[in-house]
Amino acid sequence: MHSTDKHNPLKAVLFDVDGTLADTEQDGHRPAFNAAFQEFGLSWHWDIPLYGRLLQITGGKERIRFYIEQHAPKALNRTDLDEWIASLHKTKTRHFKKLMEQGDIPLRPGVKRLIHELRSKNIKIAIATTTTPENVTYLLQSVLGKDSIDLFDVIGAGDIVPMKKPAPDIYFWVLEKLKLAPSQCIAIEDSENGLLAALAADLPTLITVNNYTRQQNFNGALAVLSDLGEPEQNFTQISDNPQLVDKHWIDAETLQQLIKT
Repeated sequence: MHSTDKHNPLKAVLFDVDGTLADTEQDGHRPAFNAAFQEFGLSWHWDIPLYGRLLQITGGKERIRFYIEQHAPKALNRTDLDEWIASLHKTKTRHFKKLMEQGDIPLRPGVKRLIHELRSKNIKIAIATTTTPENVTYLLQSVLGKDSIDLFDVIGAGDIVPMKKPAPDIYFWVLEKLKLAPSQCIAIEDSENGLLAALAADLPTLITVNNYTRQQNFNGALAVLSDLGEPEQNFTQISDNPQLVDKHWIDAETLQQLIKT
């Protein structure tokens, strides 16, 4: 162990993707689902309030199945239901990719700055998400450039674990690949399901909310913020966490302070 380890416990930052790195839900996934439904000749339409409720279900294929059970039960009689849902979801992913390629989905405040700062300080960066590996690739390439996948030490995405958030499986998988203890890491999430998954893996967790998740329960988070902030565009603090008062944007140093508490 280096003597600095006592002062620098932070070895890795684990990012969720949808809603955390970018506001992909509102501007990307929801319209892509609707485009896929149209292409399949379905009369389904997911408006913003309905989609907000469906987001309680993690995973796109799981979300479609839940919607069918609640709103279109006739489709449950299909003998090829699993394959049909998978193919509908694949079509949705194609539409999502098209939106990404048009550059319609920017990163959230502070994300790009923080990622590059962590890299320069040799703090590992990982992704832990239930979204598909393709979606992660499209998003990163569209907002961070074509080699952006190489910025991340580990990418945990999609169906590599059987249970999706709020189960902690994806975090256990990523921690194992990083060969780090949860106490050496911090997770950044945007939703209650994400927080539950991270906490179940013993990870200190920072929340940056979005329009869909603002009202959720974030008990147990280190802090709840509007976003990661920029030096010229401060975050708003949503939880009463006194630890953050000296700086109004999140950088490596602030993350170190947070996990020390």
